[in-house]
Amino acid sequence: MKITTGHRSQVLAILLCLSVPLSAAETQTPGQTTLLKNLNGYTVNKGELISFNAIQFTDSKIDKLFISQTPKRINDKINVIDAGGKTMLPGLIDAHGHILGWGLNLMRTNLRGSQSEEEAVQRTITFRTLNPELNWVQGRGWNQVLWPEKSFPTAASLDKHFPNTPVWLRRVDGHAGWANTAAMKLAGIDSNTQSPEGGEIIRTQTGEPSGVFIDNAMSLISTAIPDLSVAEQETVLKAAMTDLARLGLTSVHDAGVGSETITAYKNLANKDEMPIRVYGMVAAGDPKFSALMAKGPYHHNSGMLDFSSVKISSDGALGSRGAALIEDYSDLHGHKGLLLHSNKQLKSYMTTAMKAGFQVNTHAIGDHANKLVLDSYEALIEQTGTKPLRHRVEHAQILRLEDIPRFAELGIIASMQATHATSDKNMAEDRVGSERIKGAYAWHKLLEANAIIAAGSDFPVEPANPFFGLHASVTRQDHNNLPANGWYPNEKMSMNQALNSFTAAAAYSAHQENHIGQLAPGMAADFIIIDQDIVQGDPRSIWQTQVLETWVNGTKVFNIDSTSVTKAVTK
Repeated sequence: MKITTGHRSQVLAILLCLSVPLSAAETQTPGQTTLLKNLNGYTVNKGELISFNAIQFTDSKIDKLFISQTPKRINDKINVIDAGGKTMLPGLIDAHGHILGWGLNLMRTNLRGSQSEEEAVQRTITFRTLNPELNWVQGRGWNQVLWPEKSFPTAASLDKHFPNTPVWLRRVDGHAGWANTAAMKLAGIDSNTQSPEGGEIIRTQTGEPSGVFIDNAMSLISTAIPDLSVAEQETVLKAAMTDLARLGLTSVHDAGVGSETITAYKNLANKDEMPIRVYGMVAAGDPKFSALMAKGPYHHNSGMLDFSSVKISSDGALGSRGAALIEDYSDLHGHKGLLLHSNKQLKSYMTTAMKAGFQVNTHAIGDHANKLVLDSYEALIEQTGTKPLRHRVEHAQILRLEDIPRFAELGIIASMQATHATSDKNMAEDRVGSERIKGAYAWHKLLEANAIIAAGSDFPVEPANPFFGLHASVTRQDHNNLPANGWYPNEKMSMNQALNSFTAAAAYSAHQENHIGQLAPGMAADFIIIDQDIVQGDPRSIWQTQVLETWVNGTKVFNIDSTSVTKAVTK
């Protein structure tokens, strides 16, 4: 799709709303040393929580942490800032998000939390009224599990209000899409259209496409939507990164980036327009995948952009029953989910990336997909000698109990998203039953088996706010504090473990542990200041934490007092 005048104005409004007009005192000059004192600071070092009361940094690097002593004699040349006792944390790292998707989400209809198919349609109508110039109406966030019927929506409910305008609405997990008849006609889809391998067209009782497309079948619609230009992608990426800085994220691992988006990122890095760090995963299956692998890992000299990993998707999602299970779904006999690649193709992607020196990060949600990925890793790591690359399983959501120890044994990182557990708790056990659920969202079991968990959110599938993830990690509760003791509370993390998963462990999962992920001398001055003490305070209120300031490389990139952020862009 092209960004129309209406679209561009929305994105530019976000950029203007979220940009920080820094004063001269807040902008670091070369060689400038800054001391932030009167802090309630926390960082994690080798799994241990460390408290400090002041931090000093010069340019982009930390000079000193004041742990027991308080700075007294201060050089007149040092820029001193009194933090007023506020809490400081290392900059938080999201180890699995989709930045372009987050930016596009800021300019599409938001269906998250809609309580019925009718409400989702009504939100789409309202959005269309506000954006009449759009050629395609797009949105994301519907979840049929929250609806009374718990059944997939249909094109018919959209056709009543959008007889001629194509509509394409992605499910909350991004693994299913809902189209109207106008969209299907533009895409050339009719009753004779066959489901592609690794995908499914949901059909009516008469065999007609219902309007819902699962996993690989989604491309039947999406390929009919005009692509963004590289310049347009730069605008969307910058808006997204600016918004993510507002939420306290100083680094994001972008999971599955196509070649044109890589170009857009490089352009932004070359122009010094990257407000936060990005560790990108090259999308396996991109038309230029082989050429990108041949060039080898990419590291921008600013330290703000890396492409040294590859993202592969092995199966779909649990909510749309696309996650590949060994046995049938407990709530759908005869259905085991979808594998998105043949075993041969999966191993081909992995081998190509490993031999080119790239870390391999493979999406696996179902127990079948996780077993296949671990089996493939076990064989190929030995063949390629790439254990030091720290390959990852993205999500690692439903695991056989016997597969849990394999993560530490193989040196595989579990890249997991805590809010998936609290979002899925109302349907997960229906899908997998009372036995398989014992290996699902199994953070404590993985940590007990010495696995490393890198935390993320999978935004825009889930909100990007990292405090939602920290809250879910330590409580296993939703924002209504339910269930009372947490969902399967034996799998909770301690606060140390949770904070580590969003900082040092996430940095380790990107080979960046010597540069970011903790506050210590010689490390980058990436940190945030927040409005409450999440370590000593009530864990149930963690999700309500407000970020006051975000600093990257010793420069303030977000200041709540210098913005007019409205609820319209708050996620």
